[in-house]
Amino acid sequence: MAIYLTKESKVLVQGMTGAEGMRHTRRMLAAGTDVVGGVTPRKGGRTVDFDDRSVPVFGSVRDAREATGADVSVLFVPPAFSKAAVIEAADAGIPLAVVITEGIPVHDAVAFHAHARRRGTRVIGPNCPGLITPGQSNAGIIPADITKPGRVGLVSKSGTLTYQLMYELRDVGFSTCVGIGGDPVVGTTHIDCLAAFEADPETELIVLIGEIGGDAEERAATYIAEHVSNPVVAYVAGFTAPEGRTMGHAGAIVSGSSGTARAKKEALEAAGVPVGETPSAAAHLVLDRLASQAARPAAGFGRGAPGAGEVAP
Repeated sequence: MAIYLTKESKVLVQGMTGAEGMRHTRRMLAAGTDVVGGVTPRKGGRTVDFDDRSVPVFGSVRDAREATGADVSVLFVPPAFSKAAVIEAADAGIPLAVVITEGIPVHDAVAFHAHARRRGTRVIGPNCPGLITPGQSNAGIIPADITKPGRVGLVSKSGTLTYQLMYELRDVGFSTCVGIGGDPVVGTTHIDCLAAFEADPETELIVLIGEIGGDAEERAATYIAEHVSNPVVAYVAGFTAPEGRTMGHAGAIVSGSSGTARAKKEALEAAGVPVGETPSAAAHLVLDRLASQAARPAAGFGRGAPGAGEVAP
């Protein structure tokens, strides 16, 4: 019941000895994450005590990976050093790098994403809250105590809206929640997560959260129509946003109808995806779909469900 992150994941924290790294490492450990080490140049050989656990600090990602077998790195590294930190993680063979840092220059993000792809490293972010598989592991800054394990997958551009939907659907629970970030250039996309959730036999419904600007949601709608059999429910932030301005952490530019919440809603609904105009409305759509599933178990909402573009009875 997970994508990308499980209880078996061994997590490094690049920048662990900084203020944010320390605070969120403690929270990740409290959530059950197997944090096997931190990485801070020139501080290798030290240990940091977190309540009942001591975590070793390494001077490089390569040293940390060789000593611990880590397969995930969470980066709390200042923007000016983030490009080098991601490249270091990729060169050390880390399969998954979760870049929390905000304010990374776009040209740096383009460079480290290209390098990571060549090295076979998946990047989530930058400027993202990370991901959580409730009850198993938490890599990033998502609160671990606002939901429980379940069969709904969540992929979101927005950190705050990730938390809100997790809380509103706390009685339902989630397989994995992935905050992909809202910067102009991100590593893992809506489509990547949709494909992963579709392949996960324990995820029965997917929630997609988008924002104004760009065409990521329109491309996701096309993918859903062609490849996704599980039901998808969506919310797009920005229905009241003014046109022709740069807005929000995503730097979203809306011109005419291109990139607007209304255009994204129309594209998703054309692919059979109901779209709530508020987070609460989206949560109610999820509950309605799940209630329909419970009322008519023969129809199902997992494998063998109505195809994308069809409306379940």
